[in-house]
Parts: sequence; structure tokens; C-alpha cells
Amino acid sequence: MDLVSVAAVADDGVIGADGGLPWPAIPADRRQYRARVAGHPTILGRRTFESMRDDPPGSAQIVLSRTAREASVETAQYVTGVDEALAAVDALGADRAYVLGGAAIYELFQPVVTEMVLSRVPGTYAGDAYFPDWDREAWTLGERTDDDGFTLERWVRVE
Repeated sequence: MDLVSVAAVADDGVIGADGGLPWPAIPADRRQYRARVAGHPTILGRRTFESMRDDPPGSAQIVLSRTAREASVETAQYVTGVDEALAAVDALGADRAYVLGGAAIYELFQPVVTEMVLSRVPGTYAGDAYFPDWDREAWTLGERTDDDGFTLERWVRVE
């Protein structure tokens, strides 16, 4: 299974502030992100899921939470750990899933993701959530595309 982290990351590694994005909206990035995850399961933390509850991303949402709970969205299910999340993706018969954050979720899944798609947002921002550090020697840059207000990078884990 391909497991892909998707994140918008500022030059200083910031990915969030107070539960939202610290930079002004970038419509082109939102469009490419939504199109990328459409039709695939997504894995995300509870707070990230709750911020998207009215318009959940992907075909199914696997929500990591320390506490098991009932999902209020028909396509969502709660899990309590990485192995349970991966088993949920397998149970869906999916060959690809996307990890959507927040910061703790990116860090938990970093050892097992096979790709990272990072929207590089120029500038530095005050924030309280950061994309985890990663060993660049374990990854190769597959693609880099400049877009409207961001640069899209696709990193692939070296085998």
C-alpha cells in the first residue's frame, strides 16, 4: 500500500497556528489537495478531522484519537493507533491512503509513509504546529512544480 503524507509547510516548518493555517488561503493549493485525496481513504487526527467535519476529505476518514468514540460522519471511523489505522485502510481494500495531519499524526506515521507531497509556502509564520524533521538522505525529490502561491514537492522514500 502507498501511504502518502500531504501537508502545506512554511519555510520554517510551520504547518498550523491555533487550529488553522497561519497564512492567507491559497486556493490553488486547496484545489490540488482536494483533488489528490478524492476517492482515497485519509488518516487524520481528531482535531484536524473536527476542523473538516462539514466537508470531510477523501472517500473515508480514519480518525486517530486516544479515546475510542462513535463517528458522527458516515464515512469516518475512529482508531487508537498506527497499526489499527493501517488495518482500517486494508479493510477498505485501498492501495493508497493519505495522512493529513496534524503535527503529532505526521510524526507518528513518518516511519511508515512511502511518499510525501509537500506544498511549500514561502515565508515564515508564527505557529504552534510543525511538520516533523525527517532524514533527507532517506528520501529523493521526485517532482517539484511551482504553482500559484506555493511550490509542490513530491518526495519518495529511498528503498
